[in-house]
Amino acid sequence: MPTLDRHGISIVYQVHGPSLRTPLLLTHGYSATSAMWEANVAALSAAREVVTWDLRGHGHSDSPDDGAAYSRATAVGDMAAILDDCGLSRAVVGGLSLGGYLSLAFHLRHPERVAGLVLCDTGPGFARDEPRSQWNTWAEATADAFEQTGLEALAGGPETMTGPHNPTGLALAARGMLRQDDAAVIESLPSIAVPTLVVVGAEDRPFLRSADYLAAKIPGARKAVIRRAGHVPNVENPSDFNDVVRAFLDEVG
Repeated sequence: MPTLDRHGISIVYQVHGPSLRTPLLLTHGYSATSAMWEANVAALSAAREVVTWDLRGHGHSDSPDDGAAYSRATAVGDMAAILDDCGLSRAVVGGLSLGGYLSLAFHLRHPERVAGLVLCDTGPGFARDEPRSQWNTWAEATADAFEQTGLEALAGGPETMTGPHNPTGLALAARGMLRQDDAAVIESLPSIAVPTLVVVGAEDRPFLRSADYLAAKIPGARKAVIRRAGHVPNVENPSDFNDVVRAFLDEVG
């Protein structure tokens, strides 16, 4: 697996497929790893490069002990550096849950590098202080749980079944990457001018409303609901997920 040195922190990524059409960069969710895309990369990379990677604090990437190493900005910087390392000036950028939020943050920071967006079971953050504070309280509690009980705090979702997992890295990532301090991402939605696909599992009740919001606020966005799936439709119903995303990518390409 290729490894990128980011100021002494190793970021691991994988490249799948030929460089025939617009590439795709996929970012996994919190407490998962790039292995969550295993059921998708073959179908999605038939005609294009698909780049998957492990967020810092996750999987095979480093888990530095310094909490300052974890933030939305550092994650977005890692994404840009991976594209640079692959020689890619532009890509469709997508992800699930935290990965989808970071994809929106990447577009906010580097719109010229985004050919399209694939936003899976995710939300754009919060416009008001009160719900943002409630979210941050939950993120802090998640970090505390990993520090107190180790990997016993790991949720049992299908995206987390493949490790390795580092409880220290996950705790620091919760405080730094899950935490939200402003409304910049949600306020950027109306300015998105690239093709956007919003994907959500039919049974992912907490994110059905978020999917509707994204599809309404992003100009021209389309929404796809994956049947027989919850929060991780790419794992729970990979066939339908792959068909929907591949058709969108072929149009963008």
